[in-house]
Amino acid sequence: MDRTLLRQSLEKYRTPFEEESAFAPEFIALTFEEDAFLRSRLSGHFTASAWVVNKRRTHTLLTLHRKLNRWLQLGGHADGEENLLEVAMKEAQEESGLTSLRFVGNGIFDIDKHIIPQKGDVPEHYHYDVRYLIEAELNEPLTLSNESMDLAWVPFDTVEDVVGYNPSILRMLEKTSRSEYVI
Repeated sequence: MDRTLLRQSLEKYRTPFEEESAFAPEFIALTFEEDAFLRSRLSGHFTASAWVVNKRRTHTLLTLHRKLNRWLQLGGHADGEENLLEVAMKEAQEESGLTSLRFVGNGIFDIDKHIIPQKGDVPEHYHYDVRYLIEAELNEPLTLSNESMDLAWVPFDTVEDVVGYNPSILRMLEKTSRSEYVI
């Protein structure tokens, strides 16, 4: 998938959530920017995430992000790669050590635009995060990466207790419980 296919996927993407609909045009516009997939684009750039769940849809895999000190889904920077599904899968594997990862669905699962605070010489900027639904085996051993302080399978009914009020994570959790995402 290149930026043209990503743009087409974003143009076709539909969501019942107003917050996603509101910033979808910005995602489409960003695909026209030459440096949209590079973190050196300091006004904002694409990232990719994996909303990793188990087959029975009872748990999600979250990481305690070392730099942000928050529980989040797995994911990271595109670093020039335009195939964001590949980026999401690569990040999920690197950050968890899982080998049973499998893409689920027909494309983009969720999109989210969020601000990243200034860190050192890198100013505050936006991440335009494209998220994919990925399934993994709950009993496979996890391997902590240097990007995380912790990694855990979190039962769906305790996600909000772990992450606090995080609308984008709660939105993905709600989507996961909908019949169109349950296999």
